[in-house]
Amino acid sequence: MTLKIHIDDGTPPYEQVRAQISEQARSGVLPVGHRLPTVRGLAESLGLAANTVAKAYRALEGDGVIETRGRNGTFVAAAGSAAEREVASGAQEFASRARRLGVTEADALDAVRDALRAAYGE
Repeated sequence: MTLKIHIDDGTPPYEQVRAQISEQARSGVLPVGHRLPTVRGLAESLGLAANTVAKAYRALEGDGVIETRGRNGTFVAAAGSAAEREVASGAQEFASRARRLGVTEADALDAVRDALRAAYGE
């Protein structure tokens, strides 16, 4: 994730952070499920106050662009309905777990297809 803050720009820094993250999420530069830096970490890297970044994150969460998962961190949310976001989040968790367990991509896809066939009665 690359953000650039222009202090001499008339746009408040929190709005610049919000707009850039939103655009990167919308365009796919930041994919669904991508973990964002902590508020403090991003603030330090941009030379901003933590409250400035926190304000941007709150606005992004309100817009449905990002979601905070407690102590697990803040992630790019799936666009669309709540159901679509939940499915995308579950898929991301499954993919991460499959990779961590050393399951091949082909075997993970087979497992998903089998589960979908069973759930939809096909």
